[in-house]
Amino acid sequence: MPFAPVLHAEWIKIRTLRSLLGALAAILVATAAFSALAAADADGSDPLFSVFFGVSFGQIAAIAFGTTAVSSEFRGGALRLSLAAVPDRGRWFAAKATAIALPALAVGLLTGFVTLLVGRAVLGTAAPGWTEGLRGAVGCALHLTLMALFAAGLAAVLRSGVATLSVLIPFLLIVSFVIGDLSGSAADFLPDRAGQVALHSSWDGALGPWSGLAVTALWTAAALLAGAWSVRRRDA
Repeated sequence: MPFAPVLHAEWIKIRTLRSLLGALAAILVATAAFSALAAADADGSDPLFSVFFGVSFGQIAAIAFGTTAVSSEFRGGALRLSLAAVPDRGRWFAAKATAIALPALAVGLLTGFVTLLVGRAVLGTAAPGWTEGLRGAVGCALHLTLMALFAAGLAAVLRSGVATLSVLIPFLLIVSFVIGDLSGSAADFLPDRAGQVALHSSWDGALGPWSGLAVTALWTAAALLAGAWSVRRRDA
């Protein structure tokens, strides 16, 4: 079967599952709401991160989206039906990943620009400039998309939504709120921290905005490759 109809079938699955649409909506709501609260209480030291602080919470919704989109295939024999229609497992997993990435990126871009506008309104004259703000909005979208795909790859390996979320959510919370302040350490190269460098006005670590997103992209690629290997080699 050609790739296009496989992608269309996977997109139908995503847009007809209320839990997935709810997770996409939660990305926007959580990011914008927590960012507005942070901007209202900002000290002015890092205006860009004050605007995009809520990404730390929005990415939890993003990983829930990526996780659920894949883990739903491992319930009730759904994967066997999918592979009966698309025997090429690599093509099916590529279509699944693409069907996750496209709406995540679209919602991520909307989230980035809405959050930027809200943050600028709250901060007023202390807000970051448009050039820096637009870089943050694009970085926000890319980071959220990469985290959704990272979770999708891990879910394909673990074959369980509960197991995947049990690993990723504590990991994100611990990295972001406990050891995340150790700037310049090995923690900066973890997927969560690296991608968020693009959301800071300045950063003391070894990574820059785009190199940080590149590190997160490498983590995501590794997770997707592991997920593809798992789908190919293990029984449905």
